[in-house]
Amino acid sequence: MRARELGRKSVVVGDRVSLVGDVSGADGALARIVRIVERRSVLRRTADDDENTAEGRHERVVVANADQLVIVSALADPPPRTGFIDRCLVAAYDAGIEPLLCLTKADLAGPDQVVGYYAELELPYVLVRPDSDLDALRTLLAGRVSVLVGHSGVGKSTLVNRLVPDALRTVGVVSAIGRGRHTSTSAVALRLPRTPDADGDPGWIVDTPGVRSFGLAHVSAESLLHGFPDLVEGTVDCPPNCPHTPDEADCALDAWVANGKADERRLASYRRLLASRSGDADPREPERNPGDPLAGS
Repeated sequence: MRARELGRKSVVVGDRVSLVGDVSGADGALARIVRIVERRSVLRRTADDDENTAEGRHERVVVANADQLVIVSALADPPPRTGFIDRCLVAAYDAGIEPLLCLTKADLAGPDQVVGYYAELELPYVLVRPDSDLDALRTLLAGRVSVLVGHSGVGKSTLVNRLVPDALRTVGVVSAIGRGRHTSTSAVALRLPRTPDADGDPGWIVDTPGVRSFGLAHVSAESLLHGFPDLVEGTVDCPPNCPHTPDEADCALDAWVANGKADERRLASYRRLLASRSGDADPREPERNPGDPLAGS
């Protein structure tokens, strides 16, 4: 139970709290949360995927006190969507937590195109196959609180069940059109089990529901640019208060890309996020363009 004196302050997964009452954990035990310790990090997303709902553009705290955001993306079935990954990267940088790209279904497709798209960022990544031992991933999770996010159908629940066999997270199937069903319905923190050949804290993972979009209306335009470090240096020659939009003739980012300093798809993604943040575009990631595995994803 939450103490009345906390008012409307919400308690989220990852919060450190102070309790009073019976904390034995026995059946029927009752304790109250009387204090929420100051959060050292807060991962947020804006529910702007449907402005017609009562929750449209409502800021949600996904998890508190996380160290790492694990962006789970399948390499095929469904194919990767770099627009979603870009949004997650912005959210991670804004929250001050480290990103890690986890590419699943590596038995179905290679990672070169996705990894190449993020080459300038030196984004850490790990490949996961159905028969892989997950040792590399466990090493990157050890001693940390890691949040797993990803579209439905990318194999996130399957991955969680492999990491924590007692988790029993519901696993769905991917439809013939490459879309998964939402199988996780709430965020759950899970303690990673110790392995015989590893010492120290194995860490925690927080499994989150599959999401269609990761809204960024709560992120300032300046912080949004920091999610694209490969573009930051290109803004040095921009005029003061440059909006970096396509119709700004003096924006230096177009020349930066034309000179091969950054991928043009990264600039297009950044400008899409700028437009969706200001309400000038659909905040959901656009559908993939036929024939280009990464365009518009």
